[in-house]
Amino acid sequence: MADTLIEVKNLKKLFPAGGGLGKKSYIYANDDISFSIEKGETLGLVGESGCGKSTLGRTILRLYEPSAGSIFYRGRDISRLPHREIVRSTKMQMIFQDPSASLNPRMTAGKIVEEPLVNHRLCGSAAERQERVKELFRHVGLHEEQMQRFPHEFSGGQQQRIGIARALAAEPEFIVCDEPVSALDVSIQSQIINMLEDMQRELGLTYLFIAHDVSVVRHISNRIGVMFLGKLVELAPSDTLVREPLHPYTQTLLSAVPIPDPDVTRARARILLSGEIPSPIDPPPGCRFAARCPYAKEGGGRCTAETPALKEVSTGHFVACHLV
Repeated sequence: MADTLIEVKNLKKLFPAGGGLGKKSYIYANDDISFSIEKGETLGLVGESGCGKSTLGRTILRLYEPSAGSIFYRGRDISRLPHREIVRSTKMQMIFQDPSASLNPRMTAGKIVEEPLVNHRLCGSAAERQERVKELFRHVGLHEEQMQRFPHEFSGGQQQRIGIARALAAEPEFIVCDEPVSALDVSIQSQIINMLEDMQRELGLTYLFIAHDVSVVRHISNRIGVMFLGKLVELAPSDTLVREPLHPYTQTLLSAVPIPDPDVTRARARILLSGEIPSPIDPPPGCRFAARCPYAKEGGGRCTAETPALKEVSTGHFVACHLV
């Protein structure tokens, strides 16, 4: 492969969920996930709420400690580094989902963007920091005069631009974009996505782009991974995944994507699922999607007894399904 920047191997993240009679239970937020991200690439990650997308992004950055598995950055296993070394690193940053909640309401926008420069001692003097902050504001489409305003004085789109400027301040190589446009209007979404693409070309950035909207992810991503209940069930180049989805859950997701053509919409079959979503607390053996899968009976007892491995079925196309 090309220059691999991030590699995740058999990553698990479990959260304690209590228990009784001496038995401990755990929420399997991420369960045995493996993939890699090449330098300059955007890997999209989609799935329904609660499937573990954001947890995965935070665990890669060590905002959550991994329960098992390894995380490699440029070939170095960072999952076992002392936390202080991770904190000191400026090469991996995050853009948070809710811009209003991720910005300190008691700090001006300029101070928020300046904070990484102070913490990591990236500029020699206060004057140099101010010039760098002004440059970052211009880079994300904000005016210098807005540096003295507080977060509540900005719109949602402008708040997200401040969050992006803060992430860029440390001059990172890798950014986890945790649903950066889900809280914004559609017109603002396109502006933010176009800006992220421009910055990637100019600065050589690598993204893990997390979102619900498959259309948005397809537009910005080179490859797309699909998650269901803590598992990575399919991974493929964006066009391949949309054109030839192999996992039944991926097919279900794509059938729900609206198409701005009423004739196509009427002719297209929607996949309606039945059954209950399994609990993420000590999930049952077998495929996590088996209880809702319309094809699980064809797999006999294997779908409910044996967890399918993520296997490569064609060049770059991986799927975890016994029936593929």
